[in-house]
Amino acid sequence: MIATQLSEMARWAEGALISGVPSVEVSRISTDTRSVQKGDAFLALRGDNFNGHDFVGKAVEAGAETVILSELPGETESFPGNIIHVRNTLKAFQSIALNYRRRVISDVFAVGVTGSNGKTSTKDFLNAVLSRTGKVNATKGNLNNHIGLPMTVLETEAQHQFGIWEMGMNHPGEIGPLAEIAAPDAAVVTNVGTAHIEHMKTREAIADEKAALPRAVPAGGFCVMPEQDDFYEHVKSQLHCEMIGVGGPSSAIRAEEITMGAKGVSYRLLIHDQSASVSLPVPGRHMVMNSLLAAAVGFRRGISIEEIAAGLSATELTGGRLEQLEWNGISILNDSYNANPDSMKAAISSLMESPGQGRKIVALGFMGELGDHEESGHNDVGVFAAENGVDLLVTVSEKAALIATGAAGKISSENFESHEAAASYLKGELAPGDTLLVKGSRAARMETVIELLKTN
Repeated sequence: MIATQLSEMARWAEGALISGVPSVEVSRISTDTRSVQKGDAFLALRGDNFNGHDFVGKAVEAGAETVILSELPGETESFPGNIIHVRNTLKAFQSIALNYRRRVISDVFAVGVTGSNGKTSTKDFLNAVLSRTGKVNATKGNLNNHIGLPMTVLETEAQHQFGIWEMGMNHPGEIGPLAEIAAPDAAVVTNVGTAHIEHMKTREAIADEKAALPRAVPAGGFCVMPEQDDFYEHVKSQLHCEMIGVGGPSSAIRAEEITMGAKGVSYRLLIHDQSASVSLPVPGRHMVMNSLLAAAVGFRRGISIEEIAAGLSATELTGGRLEQLEWNGISILNDSYNANPDSMKAAISSLMESPGQGRKIVALGFMGELGDHEESGHNDVGVFAAENGVDLLVTVSEKAALIATGAAGKISSENFESHEAAASYLKGELAPGDTLLVKGSRAARMETVIELLKTN
C-alpha cells in the first residue's frame, strides 16, 4: 500500500480520527494479529464466531500503531496509538479499498477474473503473460471475496502496472460490490457452470451474477470469454465494453494441434494471422482454454504472440490445481483445492488423457453447495467416470458415495468414511505406473489422503 495519511484514510472509511496525528502515514492495513507488523493499522473485523475488537491489545503489542474500530476501548485518552472510529469495520475496509483504487492507483490496469471453474489457473496464466511487460499484483490464494478483494487491492503499490484480481461468489449480489471496488479495465469470465447452484438456483442466475463483473468495465475496456460457452451471447448482450470470444473453431484466438504430454499440454496458438508454439507445464485439456483467455488479454494489451507463448509456457500454477506429484513410482494429480460437477469431469478427462501404462484411479470427496442438485450432481460424476474408463473409483464420506452410485456395476468402486481408511486402502492397491487423481470440495480436505499416502 502506498503510504496514506490518517486524515485521508479516515475520510475514505467514512469515519473519524478521534485520536492521533492527522499527518501520520500508514502503508499497511492488517485484519489478523498474526500478520501485524510494526507501524501497521489494525482493522477489527467482526464475524459470526469472532470479534476482532477482542484482539486490539494483542495487535498493539505486535506493533500496530493505528486501529480502525467500530467499538471503542474504555479509555480512548490513554490508548497508545491512533484511533479511527467507523460505523462498520467491514464496510470501512471496502470503502478504503474503493477510494485507494480510484484516487491512488487509478493508473493500474486491472483485470477482474470470475467464472464457475478455472479462475485461479486463469489468473496464474494472466500473471505469467502480463509479467512479461510489467509488475503485477495478483490475488494470492483464495483471497477473492468481500474481505480478500479489498485486501488485494490495498496491497497494490507504486511499482505495479497491472492488477489481476480474482472474484468469487456463492450467493446472489456478491460480484457487483467487488467489481465496484476493483473498477476493472478488463474482465475475464472463464465459464458459466453449476458451482454454487444451491444458492443461485439456475445457471441463468449464475450467468447474470458473473456478468456483473464485465458490466462494470467501461466502454473503452473489454471482456474475454470462451466463445462456445452456453451463455456467451447472454453475457455479451449485457455489456458496454468489447467482447472477445476465444477457443471456438473460427475464433480469432484459438488453439490447434493440441497434444497431451507426460508433464503438460502443447498446442499451436493462433491469434489472427499469427501463430506460436505453447507448452503448458500442467496437464488437462481444459487448461488450454484458460490459457487462451490469458493470451487474449495479453494480445489486446499489445504483447507480442511470441512473448505471450513464452509466458504461458513458463506459468507456475497455484498449488492444488492439477499439481503433479510423484510417490513410489505413482503419478498423483492433486486437484484437491475445490470441486463442482464441471471441474470434476474436467479433471477426470485430464486423468484419462495423461500418458502412462498403469491404471487410472480416482479418489474423490464430496461436492458442496449443490442444493437440490446434490444427488444428481454426484451421480453424474460417477456416470462420467465410468463412461470414460476409470479403472478404480474411491470415494470418501457418505455424501461422496453418491458418486459411486452413479458408477455402480460399471467400474470397480469403494467408499470409505475417513481419509485414513481411504489412504490405507489405496496404499495396498496402487502400483508403480498407476496415476491417481485426488479431488473434492475444499471442505472435503482430500489433500489429507495425499499426505497420508506419503506417510509410510
